[in-house]
Amino acid sequence: MNAPAAAALESPWAMIRTLGVVATLCGVIIVAAYQWTLAPIAANRRIVIERAVFKVIPSAHRIEPFIALPNGTIQPAGEALPQGAIRFYAAYGSGGALAGIAAEGAAKGYADTVRILFGYVPGCACITGIAVVSMRETPGIGTRILTDREFLSNFQALDVRLNRELSGLANAVQTVKHGTKTRPWEIDAIAGATVTSRAVGRAIDAGAQRLLPRLAPHLEELARRP
Repeated sequence: MNAPAAAALESPWAMIRTLGVVATLCGVIIVAAYQWTLAPIAANRRIVIERAVFKVIPSAHRIEPFIALPNGTIQPAGEALPQGAIRFYAAYGSGGALAGIAAEGAAKGYADTVRILFGYVPGCACITGIAVVSMRETPGIGTRILTDREFLSNFQALDVRLNRELSGLANAVQTVKHGTKTRPWEIDAIAGATVTSRAVGRAIDAGAQRLLPRLAPHLEELARRP
């Protein structure tokens, strides 16, 4: 076989080897970049959550993360979240008393999932504040859930009492048309931003329905923690 013919046969294999090397290097770079950014992303998320906890429970001076497990027990939270566990935050006042519980909820909004943190006060069995963890709603419309005073007033004492069996809420949290709220477990929607308003209501209802029945038997235990 002459030299030109051998070169022609070798050329495709050389190209394949080169592409293989390039693909491997790209894969290594992507994995390294992911590992390098993982810790900063987690740290930033912790900061966002901590700020949100202090916002929804203003009297908090210290917060402790916990998880509620499917078997009915609670324990301090680690980095990993076991399957079926629910993460929540116990907030303590300056004197060490339990000021409230903060937990996340999520529901589909107009553009994407709306993730919120809500503050729960056992003494009134009510939600006393919300904060947005992440969302991509339309600026000036859906984002009004952050600034609309009338909407935010829904969460001064939103009723989330449990039923007699302590298996769920006595009344599901519902978002109603603007100006039609008549019950303490209802949320008066923002006119023109009903979809996002309803997402907030669903997020609170889903989060409270899952967490509060697990939490109820442990409130005294949490209150006694140093």
